[in-house]
Amino acid sequence: MTDPTRFDLDERQRAMLAEMGIRVWWPQTPAAPGSTSTSVRPEPVEGRLRPSSVRPEPVEGQLPSTSVRPEPVEGRLRPSSVRPEPVEGQGQVAGLRQAQPERKGVQPERHASQPERQASQPERQASQPERNGSLPADAVPLPPGVDQMDWDSLQATVAQCRACGLCQSRKNTVFGVGDRSAQWMVIGEAPGENEDLQGEPFVGQAGKLLDNMLSAIGLNRSVRGEKDGQNGVYIANTLKCRLPGNRNPEPLELQTCAPYLVRQVALVQPRIILAMGRFAVQSLLQTTEPIGKLRGRVHSYQGVPVVVTYHPAYLLRNPADKAKAWADLVLALQTAR
Repeated sequence: MTDPTRFDLDERQRAMLAEMGIRVWWPQTPAAPGSTSTSVRPEPVEGRLRPSSVRPEPVEGQLPSTSVRPEPVEGRLRPSSVRPEPVEGQGQVAGLRQAQPERKGVQPERHASQPERQASQPERQASQPERNGSLPADAVPLPPGVDQMDWDSLQATVAQCRACGLCQSRKNTVFGVGDRSAQWMVIGEAPGENEDLQGEPFVGQAGKLLDNMLSAIGLNRSVRGEKDGQNGVYIANTLKCRLPGNRNPEPLELQTCAPYLVRQVALVQPRIILAMGRFAVQSLLQTTEPIGKLRGRVHSYQGVPVVVTYHPAYLLRNPADKAKAWADLVLALQTAR
């Protein structure tokens, strides 16, 4: 029979188990007088170690024999021969801690590249006004005294204007057309392709529709009125140059061109203004409300009554709203009288 004392744990093994937080208790039997044996170990019982010649089955919460490497237990140290995986909130082995300063040393390089990305933002911001129709490099501001110019001086100034970026893509400026002493003034948005080619506002299909609308209330753009221009009409736009690609106008473009329109209104001295199109309406009335909310009321621009309606180009795409446009014409006719 094998001597059971050979399986006793020595002090080093007990210290290792104690460091792992495992308490191992062995019942000791008194040694016989004159015997060298210090203990006799009984047969293995559940919860105690078995002889090393038999590999025990792993039992939850117990440690296998010293010949078998224990599996790692959360919150306890592993044998030094196995490199533990880093656990959040616990220390790492010395080799990993030494590598940590190297990772930190890379961090300043990422921070160093950050100002480069931030430095590129002013460049993008600087190019933004150019996309928004800002002043070109050779921009010439409006000459002083626009508010005192007569018709010929004003038209010549518009033809030579280079106050905003729209001058770079236009073919012709579109000053205005019609009876300069008319009681009615029609103000649209900006010239389109046909207007840019001919230098006249409201031509093409939209112009024909406008002529029919004006004819329905007794007005004609090509007829000079006999009695204070009562049968004539003067037509102009808020912008005098075509927008590239028929895009929407930018606030800076509308603001730059505004003095020309102010002077045209002052020279015509109309009794009523018919504003056509969203951007024309919002520019004249300095509002962001849609036309649908501004219709049916009489507004004011430079002391002149303003009636809001849809642009003829919009009515060509949406014929159902022609009835609303007719109601707007009737309101303008009543206001002018």
